[in-house]
Amino acid sequence: MHILVCGGTGCKSSNSDLLVSTLRNELLENGLDKEVQVVLTGCFGFCEQGPIVKVLPDNIFYVGVKPEDAPEIIAEHIIKGRTLQRLLYEDPTTKEKIQNAKGMNFYKKQLRIALRNCGFIDPERIEESIARDGYAALGKVLTELTPEETVQIIKQSGLRGRGGGGFSTGLKWEITAKSQADQKYVVCNADEGDPGAFMDRSILEGDPHTVLESMAINGYCTGADKGLIYIRAEYPLAIARLKIAIGQAREYGLLGKDILGTGFNFDIDLRYGAGAFVCGEETALIHSMEGERGEPTFKPPFPSEQGYMGKPTNVNNVETYANIPPIILQGAAWFSSIGTEKSKGTKVFALAGKVNNVGLVEVPMGTTLREVIYEIGGGIKGNKKFKAVQTGGPSGGCLTEKHLDIPIDYDNLIACGSMMGSGGMIIVDEDDCMVSMAKYYLDFTVEESCGKCSPCRIGNKRLYEILETITKGKGTIEDLDRLRNLSDVIKDTSLCGLGQTSPNPVLSTLDNFMEEYEAHVLHHKCPAGQCRDLMTYWIDTENCVGCTACARVCPVSAITGERKEVHLIDAALCIKCGACMEKCKFNAVYVS
Repeated sequence: MHILVCGGTGCKSSNSDLLVSTLRNELLENGLDKEVQVVLTGCFGFCEQGPIVKVLPDNIFYVGVKPEDAPEIIAEHIIKGRTLQRLLYEDPTTKEKIQNAKGMNFYKKQLRIALRNCGFIDPERIEESIARDGYAALGKVLTELTPEETVQIIKQSGLRGRGGGGFSTGLKWEITAKSQADQKYVVCNADEGDPGAFMDRSILEGDPHTVLESMAINGYCTGADKGLIYIRAEYPLAIARLKIAIGQAREYGLLGKDILGTGFNFDIDLRYGAGAFVCGEETALIHSMEGERGEPTFKPPFPSEQGYMGKPTNVNNVETYANIPPIILQGAAWFSSIGTEKSKGTKVFALAGKVNNVGLVEVPMGTTLREVIYEIGGGIKGNKKFKAVQTGGPSGGCLTEKHLDIPIDYDNLIACGSMMGSGGMIIVDEDDCMVSMAKYYLDFTVEESCGKCSPCRIGNKRLYEILETITKGKGTIEDLDRLRNLSDVIKDTSLCGLGQTSPNPVLSTLDNFMEEYEAHVLHHKCPAGQCRDLMTYWIDTENCVGCTACARVCPVSAITGERKEVHLIDAALCIKCGACMEKCKFNAVYVS
């Protein structure tokens, strides 16, 4: 038997490491340590229900497992063969206890290609990767296919870059292959910086060998013998597992000299980033790897012609690489049969925000937002009303209820004023202020701008200042025109993708939530009650019992009143911290 325990960053932060050691100790005490193996895997994806434990071959799926549950799992399930009902997932609608992941709405509509091994193998054992066809695609291309034939397979599959640009992966490989140079490089962009995004990190933590294998295939096709993985230093678990994987691949002769006895040489090293969002752009990434300031440069020349150290360089992101081995093994026709006409295959999304089933999902291109949010995601938390979903992170835009039934693909999202991006998907509900949300993303962009070009460096700062003025109740109707005009100028004149897409959250919220902007500037009200400067705290005279709890926690003594008498809030002194509302047990404090 095998006990699989989620070892992704989310579950590790909830003591899955301690859970593993406790399970192993219990097995040892019961003399079962040789018969039952505890395996620390990568992310299962269902982060909302973690830590997750899966028992094989019974295929029982336990959720919310704590270290103190380990003795009961061993005593009841492993020894006596009894399923622990209390640890099974409960369907929120039917209240039915579900034993198998296939019966859960979260997994029913998913098709896991890039995530195929995450949650199934121990990422720190190359043998488990090989047992699930790891490096079989590399063996196939080295012994059965020419570089040109391999590139054609990737082109015919229709695979597009999953890092946000959506450029044809096969075409990029072909351009690099045709570039003439004495040295070429293959680069993996693992600098995942979007707020709420954790797709690439989870693949690296759960299946690092698939990235190494794909980079080697890329090197074979493009004529490169050196690979570099650019990963931000904030991903210590991914870095640790990559180091282990690289060492194991070298030991097995799958990296290094004369791979599989074919005469092909290819090796991989790591390069660390300091967490600069702009270094997700390939030219900025390359400059950072060279030890220079992480700033983008004008293209052409493209990295495929002149990249790292001035040599032809092919850059793809983690998720793009994760799709390569299945395409090689199962064929271009298989992959291109999935998805839409112009967007083939699947896409991994990090589902976050006000949704019940926060987690990592992989669905075929063409799946609707409604399916992702309401079926896979389980709907909005607290039965609140759906308001919007931000796709594409700071570079994307807000999509509303009218967009819920559009098929998700590159072109449809752009047509609706957003973009695919790397795959972040943040859901907001009726309690969220869209003006504040736009300001949040602008704050992020201003902080992350490299400052090289004036439209991005200065223009985004001005955009943020206008939004801040509006959220403080000091904006004017003319400010709304300024927002739109300045956004258009920034998009048209910025140097790189960061500046060219940074106004998207502003423009999409202006298009879809103009009434909220108007409420802020015309009536000095925040309909969602989120903009602190536009809030006034009051005490309901009918509900107040004079308990003095609110007055005791007020940090500025803005609340007055004797015991057992109705209290009053001095609006001039109130700093709107909300402490009084949190403390009141009688619902006497309210905001308008």
